[in-house]
Amino acid sequence: MNIKLGDFSLTLILMMFIMASTSKSISSTQSSFNYTKAEPQQRSVTYDERAIVIDGERKLLISASIHYPRSTPEMWPDLIAKAKEGGVDVIESYMFWNMHEPQRGQFVFEGRLDLIRFIRETHKAGLYFHLRIGPYACAEWNYGGFPAWLHFLEGIRLRTDNAVFKSEMERITTKIVDMVKDEKLFYWQGGPVIMAQIENEYGLINKPYEAAGKRYVKWAAKMALGLDTKVPWVMCAQKDAPDPVINTCNGFYCDHFKPNSPKKPKIWTENWTGWFLAFGGTKPRRPVEDVAFAVARFFQSGGTFQNYYMYHGGTNFERTAGGPFIATSYDYDAPVDEYGLINQPKWGHLKDLHDTLHACERPLLHGTVQHSTQGHGIVTSVYKTKEDECCAFLSNKDDKFDKQVYFRGTPYQVPAWSVSLLPDCKTVAFNTAQVKHQTTVMNMNTVEQKQVVPFYGREKSTFTWESFKEPIGIWDANKVIIYNGLKDQMNTTRDTTDYMWYITSVYSSNISVGISQLSLRSLGHSLLIFLNGEFKGHAFGSYEREKFQLQLPLKLKDGKNELAFLSTTVGLKNFGPFFDIAGTGIDGPVSLTQAKTKIDISKNQWKYQIGLLGEKLNLQSERMNLSTHWDANEELPISQPMIWYKTSFISPSGYDPVAINLESMGKGAVWVNGHGLGRYWSDYTASNLECEKCSYRGKYHAGKCSQHCGQPSQRWFHIPRAWVKPTYNLLVIFEETGGDPSQIRFVTRAPGTVCSHVSEAQPMLGTVNGTLEAPTMMIECGPNQKISSIGFASYGSPRGSCQDFTHGRCHAYESLDIVRQACIGKQQCSLSVKRMGNLIGKDPCPGRPKSLAVQALCASESRN
Repeated sequence: MNIKLGDFSLTLILMMFIMASTSKSISSTQSSFNYTKAEPQQRSVTYDERAIVIDGERKLLISASIHYPRSTPEMWPDLIAKAKEGGVDVIESYMFWNMHEPQRGQFVFEGRLDLIRFIRETHKAGLYFHLRIGPYACAEWNYGGFPAWLHFLEGIRLRTDNAVFKSEMERITTKIVDMVKDEKLFYWQGGPVIMAQIENEYGLINKPYEAAGKRYVKWAAKMALGLDTKVPWVMCAQKDAPDPVINTCNGFYCDHFKPNSPKKPKIWTENWTGWFLAFGGTKPRRPVEDVAFAVARFFQSGGTFQNYYMYHGGTNFERTAGGPFIATSYDYDAPVDEYGLINQPKWGHLKDLHDTLHACERPLLHGTVQHSTQGHGIVTSVYKTKEDECCAFLSNKDDKFDKQVYFRGTPYQVPAWSVSLLPDCKTVAFNTAQVKHQTTVMNMNTVEQKQVVPFYGREKSTFTWESFKEPIGIWDANKVIIYNGLKDQMNTTRDTTDYMWYITSVYSSNISVGISQLSLRSLGHSLLIFLNGEFKGHAFGSYEREKFQLQLPLKLKDGKNELAFLSTTVGLKNFGPFFDIAGTGIDGPVSLTQAKTKIDISKNQWKYQIGLLGEKLNLQSERMNLSTHWDANEELPISQPMIWYKTSFISPSGYDPVAINLESMGKGAVWVNGHGLGRYWSDYTASNLECEKCSYRGKYHAGKCSQHCGQPSQRWFHIPRAWVKPTYNLLVIFEETGGDPSQIRFVTRAPGTVCSHVSEAQPMLGTVNGTLEAPTMMIECGPNQKISSIGFASYGSPRGSCQDFTHGRCHAYESLDIVRQACIGKQQCSLSVKRMGNLIGKDPCPGRPKSLAVQALCASESRN
C-alpha cells in the first residue's frame, strides 16, 4: 500500500511506526533463503516461484548488459541513461578478474576498471544492478577472464574440484563481495545490487569433468551463499544448481526453459541481441522483430526477469579479446552501439515492448494464467488477477503465414513469427513484427586530416610519418631461451605478449641446396615465416579452426640457413572444457622435404625470443614519442612486414564519436596517446558466400543475417573521446604483414540516412480521448543535425526497406512535396498517416489500407 504523508494525521503515522518497530519478525516463505520478512523500513531481496521480490513486492525486471571495461567512465552515465530511457530496470555486468588482478596480490580498480564507480553510476540513475562475479566470465574475453598467472600455480586445475583453484576462486569472490559491502552497495545496505552470479555456463561443458565437476558446482554454490550477501545468487545454464541458487537460461530463445525447482522464478540471464564478430567472419545482425518475438514468448510463458546480452557491447581494447580470433569491435548489434549511439529501430522497438510488458506487470506477477492452442503454432495466454486486471498474449509461431486468431469472440490478425500483446485483453498495443520506429543508418564521415608541426605549433593537412623496423628474430641475446624441441607459446610467454620467435638453423650439408618444401603444424593462431631474414609467407587459422598446417616452398642457400617463425596469438581461448590447457604456437612436426629426402627439424636446437623489441622499448607510449629509435626518412616504408609507424593528429572537432579507418593496413595493433585501441586484421576478409537476404521469420542462429561479405571483418576502430586531446595526439601502429599508413583516415560517426515505414493497420501505443492513436512516424536526426533532404516518400502501398524503397501500385504523387515541407531543415518531424491522407485530399486507392514510407538524409548544421 502506498501512503502519502498528507493522507493521515501525524498521530496515526506515529502509531503505525511504533506498531511496525515492535512487531515480530516473520520467516519468509517466498524462497528457501533464511531471510527475515521485510519490515516497512527494511530493504530486502528474495524470490518466489513467480519473480524476484524486492521489499516484499514481486518485480517484473528488464535487464541490460553493459560491461564497464568495454567503454570509458566518461561514457558510463550516458550508456546507463539510454538504457533507463529504453525501459530497462537493471544493469548487469561481469567482473573481469584478469584485469583487476594482473599479478597475484596486485589489484587494479581505476579508470575503466573502477567497478565500484560503475555500480554507483547505476545507482545514481535509479536502476538496480546484477553483479556477475563468476569469476569465470567467458564473454569472448581473453582466457575467459582468468588471469594468466592462475595457470601456473602448482597443482592447479581450473573449474573443477581442485583445492588450489577453489582457494583462489574463493579469495577473489570474497574480495569483490567485501568491496561491495564496504561501499554499502548491496540492496539491503541502501545500494542497487539485487542479485549476484557464481560460475558461468558451466552446465554447457561440465560433462568431461565428471564427478569432480558435480562436487565443484555444489562447493561453488555453498561458498557463495556463505558470503552473506543477502541477495539471491544465480547460476546460468546450470540445470543442477543447488538450492537456493537459481538456475537460469542463456540463449536466443528461452520460452521453453523451466527452473529446476517449482519454488524458483524463470530468469533469462542472456538474451543474445546479436552475435560477436570474429576476424575473417561477416558482421552478425539479429533483426529486432525476432528479438522482440523471443522476449514476448518468454514473458508469455511465465518469465519475469530478462537480460539483454548485450545492451551495449562496446570495444575489446588492448589485448582483452579472447576466442581466439575475436575482433576488437564488440558491437553485438546491441540497442546501443559500440560508440554509445542508439541503434534504431532496435532500441525504440524494444522500448515499446518494455512499456507494454510493464503495463502488464500486475497480472503477469499476481494473476492466474490460462494457455490455449488453436493449432499451427497459435497459442493464446491470458493472465488475470482477482481484481480483473488482465493481459493477453497472442502468438503465431508459424514462420511463413500470418494467422487470424480468435480470442474472446474477436478475430485478430497476427503476423507470422510474432506475438501481439493486449494489456487490457482487448486492444493490441504492441506486435513484435510491426516496427514503427525509424531505421537509422550510421555514416562514418571522413574528417580533414590535421597535424600539429612539432615545436612550431603550426597545423598541416597531411600526416608526417616516422617508422621503426622491428628486428627479425633475436633482438636480445641475453634473454634468449635455448631448448631442444618445440615449446608451447602460452606456457613460455605467460601471455605477457602476443608474440614469440621460434628460430633454428638448417645446413645445406643435411639437405641439398635448392627448393625444399617446408611443412609444419601450429596450434594457432598466426605465423610469419622468414628465411635468412627475408619474409616468405603468412599462415593462420580461423575462429572455427584455430589450428592450421603449412606447406611452403623455400629456396635454401649453401651453408647455414636461418629459419625464423614469429608466432602470434590473437586472444587466448575463452570457452570449452579444459580450455585453460589448450596449447598455442608451433607444436610440430616441422620438416623440410626435397625429392625423397625428408628432415624432421622439430627436435633441433631452437632459440626462443619472447615479444618484440618495440614492446620492450615501449614505443607505443607518449614518453617514447621523441625517441631516437624513430626514423623520419622522407620515403615511408609501405607494404613491408614488421614495421612500427608513428604520427600525430589533431582531434576532430565536435562531439560525435571518433574512429580510425585501418582498411589500408594488414594485421597488427594500434595505440592513441598510449591507450591500446586493440588488434586489427584488415586483410582478413570475410567470405563472399555467407551473406543472404535476411528474414526475421524463423529461428535465428549466429550465421543468419550476416553482413559485409567479401569485406574486412573490421575497418573502423573506436577512439573514445576521453582518450584524445584538443590538439596534439600520438598515433602508433605496429604492422605485422604489410600495409600503407598513408591511406589511414580519421572518421566521426553520426546518423546519415534515416527511414521509416508505418501503416494504418499497425497498432500504436497510447490513446487520445479514449481512442487508439493514429499511426504516426517520427523522423529524427542526431544532435546538432538537421534533415537536409528527402530521398523517398510515398503514401499508398510503398514496398521494400530502408535504402531500397520503391513505389507500389498505390502511390500519391504529392507525397514527396508534403514530406519535404514538413521535415527539411528540422532536427525531427512527425507525420501521421491519417494527416497525410487529409493533406493529399484524395484517396489514391479507395478501400485499401495505406502506409507511409520516408527516407531522409541527416547532415550536421554546419553543412546546411
